[in-house]
Amino acid sequence: MVQASPTDGASQATPPRRWAAAWRRCTPLGVDSLAERCGVTVYGRDIYTEPDGDPDTLANLGPLRPMAGVWEGIKGSDEHPVSQGAEKDAFVEHYELHPIDRQTNGPQLFYGLRYHTHITKPGEVETFHDQVGYWLFEPAAQAVTLTLGIPRAQVLLASGPAGPDATEFELTATVGSEVYGILSNPFLDDAFRTLSYRIHVTINSDGTWSYEEEGVLEVRGRDEPFSHTDRNTLTRIGPPELNPLARAARQQADDGQGDGSLGIGSLRMTGERL
Repeated sequence: MVQASPTDGASQATPPRRWAAAWRRCTPLGVDSLAERCGVTVYGRDIYTEPDGDPDTLANLGPLRPMAGVWEGIKGSDEHPVSQGAEKDAFVEHYELHPIDRQTNGPQLFYGLRYHTHITKPGEVETFHDQVGYWLFEPAAQAVTLTLGIPRAQVLLASGPAGPDATEFELTATVGSEVYGILSNPFLDDAFRTLSYRIHVTINSDGTWSYEEEGVLEVRGRDEPFSHTDRNTLTRIGPPELNPLARAARQQADDGQGDGSLGIGSLRMTGERL
């Protein structure tokens, strides 16, 4: 659930001028708060002061914590459009997700995982799909955001609500949105225009995690949109790497120079980020 800052003295029905464009872009009728309209947290009028955060990203990933590590999925399924209709393919996936240091946009704070997934068809070497980006958890908003980039010259930003203990969450993006949207190269936009994107993640009780994703395509020459789907279940085959700050804290503790906490005094200097 998204939250509005209690320190913001302005009425939620009258957003600051800097929010006006976003307010208009994502305003359904009958909804009064910016948080409800746009799915964002209003942090207040101070857009510069950064929170201290925690050096230990793994401990603050919320619903993304069980996804950290190196994973393999051998029963992937893909359905995509071909000239005569649709085609289904099985695939094998190698998926790595490693913590990054906390990230801030002024008062906004993210903890995240940098990821790379590489997919082939069973028994083949040639790449079937390759994808990079970040999974980000925003504690104040209780939301997860996915950045996605593929070497077919296409990117997107998808987001959705997720509490820190959530075992299921769904993220979405829509073409034309200036906040959680989809951008494609001119050929893809003309021939296979992605109208929307959705990914549903389930953290399973046996330690695996699963996803089901759908891209709704407007395919040139077809009367109806096509649902391009992928799904897989991933099993951990290796641990995550520590983020740089956590790695430094552990090294400091191992060297007997502290408790491994990397206190704020060792992380920041006045007016300058170390």
